[in-house]
Amino acid sequence: MNSKFKKRTKIIATIGPSVDSEGKIKKLLEAGVNVFRLNTSHGTMQDHLEKFKTIRKVCKENDYNAAIIIDLQGPKIRVGSLEKDIELRTGEKAIFAHNSTEKNVIPVDYEGIANDVVKGSKILLDDGKIQALVEDVKNDKVYVKITNGGMLKSRKGLNIPGTTNSLSAVTKKDIDFIKFAVENKADYIALSFVRQKEDVLLAKKYINDLKADIPVISKLEKPQAIENLESIVSVSDCIMVARGDLGIELSPVEVPICQKKIIEECNKQKKPVIVATQMLESMINEPIPTRAESSDVANAILDGADAVMLSGETSVGKFAIQAVETMAKIAKTVENSKFYKFDNDFKISEEMAITRQAIAFGADKMLKYVNAKALLSFSHFGYSTRLMSKLKPSVPIIMISDLKETCRKMALCWGVYSFYKMWDDVLKAELLINIDNFLINEIGLKKGDYVIITGSAPKLISGRTNFIRVHKIGT
Repeated sequence: MNSKFKKRTKIIATIGPSVDSEGKIKKLLEAGVNVFRLNTSHGTMQDHLEKFKTIRKVCKENDYNAAIIIDLQGPKIRVGSLEKDIELRTGEKAIFAHNSTEKNVIPVDYEGIANDVVKGSKILLDDGKIQALVEDVKNDKVYVKITNGGMLKSRKGLNIPGTTNSLSAVTKKDIDFIKFAVENKADYIALSFVRQKEDVLLAKKYINDLKADIPVISKLEKPQAIENLESIVSVSDCIMVARGDLGIELSPVEVPICQKKIIEECNKQKKPVIVATQMLESMINEPIPTRAESSDVANAILDGADAVMLSGETSVGKFAIQAVETMAKIAKTVENSKFYKFDNDFKISEEMAITRQAIAFGADKMLKYVNAKALLSFSHFGYSTRLMSKLKPSVPIIMISDLKETCRKMALCWGVYSFYKMWDDVLKAELLINIDNFLINEIGLKKGDYVIITGSAPKLISGRTNFIRVHKIGT
């Protein structure tokens, strides 16, 4: 079997100045990237459009079915544009105000900041690296004392732990980028700072109002999201463990258990889950990761994550390609170890299609009895294939679809490798010959190898999955 089918955990790379050329995009794909993330917190819409087109162009020219995520900024509070970096020293005083142009006042892009803090509130900047304590609030200005100093740069994040700010879950800027995602046929939309299921439903309403059906990734980075975990997962298409802001809003020491809890719930509800933030952070400036970072990536995969994500490592890092290569090596090492095993006690959910659940479960169980080398899943929208993915079978899942959009979306699903083929026909001798040639020439299997085929009947792709077939290549 071809070596590209050896890595099952998917890798997401954030696109930025370090990797925005066609050559760099191609190298990322070759290194193991499956999904590209466009972070709308930075850059203009025109910038993102150019990156979007570049990714699509490279993927088409090189036959990659990579997905694109449009990551919405959400109600993220940020410092405004500064003329120059500001050194905030421990023990010194500082003033914050909404969009201020006054000298010695730090501008903030959130209009309600003076309403959401009181004396004694904590303000954290730049992922908690800089900390301040509110001493007074008057005339729409927030007066603070710096308790942990540092160098503050433009557009750095600002958190007020323990408060639910009054911003909507979907901001005006987010709505504009939802339209952008729909117009350009993005594969996923990531919703930031989800607090409750209603936030997800609101985003889906905006998408549906535009006559689109783009899956929503809910980013969990608020304490309220952990409290409402089960209901949020139930209405989401995918979940991201966004550890940066989660570690600020809660505490870094609480993040590991939250991560395990979120992954467990996603696997229970058969939803893909991504682990993100600072996974190989040191590789922004160094060619190799720390031992702790390697262990962090490995443990996220061992926990059952479907995908792991790189942020600054690829967007602004000096060693973007090496970071992806390193993450891919870690994934392969973990997946080939004796510690990488999961309880495939598939619990049938009455809220999902019973027949397709049963077929996914049955196909996985049949693998060991016939020593099959792959699962071959024919699917129009990928529903049954996603179910198989959550079982984490011992062999690659090769999906055939007649929709290019489905092929791209499956790039986020663990262990799935998608191929666009117009093979929606009755499973007869001529089609079986095409399937065998495909398995031998494109997948790297051999005559005499067994595969488990799932699909619909009478047409192989366009109906609902309703059969399993044990197939011996070449017979």
